[in-house]
Amino acid sequence: MREPACTDKGTDADTDTGVGAGADMGAGADMGAGADMGAGVDRSGLRRVLAPLRGLVRRVERATPPGRDRAIDALRALAISGVVLGHWLVTALVLDSGAIRVVSPLRYMPQLAPATWLFQTLAVFFLVGGYAAARSRGAAAGTYRQWLGARLARLFRPVGVVLAVWSVTVAGMLAAGADTVSVARLVKLVLSPMWFLVVFAVLTAATPLVARLHPMWPLVTVAVIDLVRYGVGGSSWGGAVGVLAGWPASHELGESLGSTNVLAGWAASHGLTESLGSVNVLAGWLVPYCVGAAWARGALRSRTAGWVLLVGGAVGAVGLVLGAGYPAAMVGVPGAAVSNLDPPTLAAVCFGLAQCGAALLLLGPLRRALRRPAVWAAVALVNLSAMTIFLWHQSAMILVTALGLLAGEALPGLHTVPDGPGWVPARLGWVPVFGLALVVCWVAFHARGRAASRKTRLANA
Repeated sequence: MREPACTDKGTDADTDTGVGAGADMGAGADMGAGADMGAGVDRSGLRRVLAPLRGLVRRVERATPPGRDRAIDALRALAISGVVLGHWLVTALVLDSGAIRVVSPLRYMPQLAPATWLFQTLAVFFLVGGYAAARSRGAAAGTYRQWLGARLARLFRPVGVVLAVWSVTVAGMLAAGADTVSVARLVKLVLSPMWFLVVFAVLTAATPLVARLHPMWPLVTVAVIDLVRYGVGGSSWGGAVGVLAGWPASHELGESLGSTNVLAGWAASHGLTESLGSVNVLAGWLVPYCVGAAWARGALRSRTAGWVLLVGGAVGAVGLVLGAGYPAAMVGVPGAAVSNLDPPTLAAVCFGLAQCGAALLLLGPLRRALRRPAVWAAVALVNLSAMTIFLWHQSAMILVTALGLLAGEALPGLHTVPDGPGWVPARLGWVPVFGLALVVCWVAFHARGRAASRKTRLANA
């Protein structure tokens, strides 16, 4: 999630395109001299439009350290794109009796659950975060306190802008007589993704302790807590045990499995289920974080390691969904008895390991693709804007939804209940509009967020 600063220089040069523009416009004039006048004008106009972009691409390329692994930034960009698209597609704001409800198409169309396997990319964030933090701490010249302070400052300073803007917005809405329940739901929608920053900060602070921790330890922790929370006979484990129905008795393990149910019942009766689940919030995301730290140490360099993680994680996730009763959706669904994400379940962690394996296998193709300056510039700019995109994408969706009310009627895919297949293509049509609104938010607030962390440099990411 850190904003690399390879493009710090590029950022300052976004509007300084005189050199590139002059060269490109001259070339356009030369080409048009011996050609049809109309064609020359068209080409010259096109080159005039593209000249600033070409200048920016060259600046980003020059500002990038030669030894930088661009694939790491590409993975971060893919992860944030997945999160943003996922939120835009599985969250709908619906007016109900004058109040706003936040609903999910997954509640009405559970057959869409497999699509969440494409957009739930948080494990890649933690993979890259563990890799970058372990490398950064190993190369840091200052004290641990200085290192941690710098990293947390880059993480949290842009949050202040969001909180300030939404404080003013909420005050204005309440003063205008807006429904308090609706306002609270909107605020929750904006702030809820920030849990990620808290967990990421805790794991970052623990980097020196967990840098050499084997991912198996937090994985086992998640499995044990799930077993205690749900019990062997519970909805999330009963199917798996049923497959082995005759095995426990023949091996004299029936009483042991029964005692697990007793333990699960005891935890529930004493109100410990929620507390145990909160442990998985850290343990679940510690798994990909530790995989990233191991990667930084030089492990997992072979393609075999990537395939083992991909296949093993995928088999584990699919097996738990089909055989142990875990939800198929890898995101939370309002009204569902069990969420794979809040807190992370064993199925979600296995799925995250599969994502880590896929990420490792993609490194080679990504490195080859990113040799193209234009492709790298796009990835670098997404990384430069990572915090802005993450913090403002829900606000962009709310802005479009609110402006859509000016039409005087419910717009399909924007205000309508997501209870039928027609909602999906309608929603996809709104995604580019959400993207434009996010660009508006970027223009309005990115510079302010960057001003708080101007000293960030891409070479330190």
